[in-house]
Amino acid sequence: MHIRSTRRNFLQQSTFAATGCLLPWSSAAASADTVDGPRSLRTHAQTHGLLSGCAVVAERLADEPTYADTVAQQANLLVAENAMKWRALRPAADKYNFTQADAILAFADAHGQRLRGHNLCWHEALPEWFQSTATRENARRLLTDHIQHVAGHFAGKLHSWDVVNEAIDVKDGRPDGLRKSPWLELVGPDYIEIAFRAARMADSTALLTYNDYGIELDTPEQEQKRARVLELVQRLKLKGVPIHAVGVQSHLTAGDGVPGAGLRDFIREVGALGLQVFITELDVSDHNLAGSTVERDTAVAKLYGDYLGLVLKEPNVTAILTWGITDKYTWLNHEHARRDGQPQRCLPFDAEYKPTPVFFAMRSAYDSHSQTQPSLGS
Repeated sequence: MHIRSTRRNFLQQSTFAATGCLLPWSSAAASADTVDGPRSLRTHAQTHGLLSGCAVVAERLADEPTYADTVAQQANLLVAENAMKWRALRPAADKYNFTQADAILAFADAHGQRLRGHNLCWHEALPEWFQSTATRENARRLLTDHIQHVAGHFAGKLHSWDVVNEAIDVKDGRPDGLRKSPWLELVGPDYIEIAFRAARMADSTALLTYNDYGIELDTPEQEQKRARVLELVQRLKLKGVPIHAVGVQSHLTAGDGVPGAGLRDFIREVGALGLQVFITELDVSDHNLAGSTVERDTAVAKLYGDYLGLVLKEPNVTAILTWGITDKYTWLNHEHARRDGQPQRCLPFDAEYKPTPVFFAMRSAYDSHSQTQPSLGS
């Protein structure tokens, strides 16, 4: 059986409704173009039934007006960089602190934006007390209590949750591909199912997501990981576990190749399961690129355009988020610093909040795809 599928079919699972108007853009007019209002990424995305946004930090939203204004103008979907992770929320085993997370939600509400939760279960960003407190006897309860408390705190207010983050690591050698994490050791392989079921009990409206990285390219290593991720999602669906989306982080590197048929087929397989795909942490490192700023910018923007051109042809890709909005604060300057000491230029706005070629590549990609796509098998 084949059904006619559109991006809007998938978006009906959430409360987002596309609005806005489309104004054309051409690269020749870029120098005279404005980038807010009807020319913003936000408006162009909404026109085509897409959510577009970025990761944010609460303190910057409160203390840096240009940062806050840029986020407000450009995004209709936000995600907290760190404010919703265990370490940020749990200063002690018996205490929760929602101050920063609530501030981001308030900002989103004030600017007509949706908010993603990131994340409920991860092997990193655990608080210091976790190692001395968590045992095989209490870890299941720690996990479910945390999810019920945190997801319950935001119940009915979020677009989606990254319920489990980065649970696959093929190098660890397990047949199922699961990462040898504290959760696997203390709870067992069913910790993933437990997390998703607890999240659904706490929040009946958020789209529940499995999120991972290193599955974009058609290299042997990434093909293997992509296959294990798909198998995990298929197992969850077969067992009736409430899962609604897969997050493809999309930390790309200019010069390492362009995602191709393997990722396209993966997205289609996920779509055939009735699941959305979110591009959750998009950025492009230029740490391997030589040449002038113009040459680097051109290569980075081309990779953005090629990548979005690939994934946006699939109707179940409904959200695009960059990991940050401005080069000023990108994590890549710390984790993948350039040898020449120059700052990375990897996001839609540079360190002075001027639009980069990435901005125009993203906007053009939004404008170039159609909401109606070829049929999906079911």
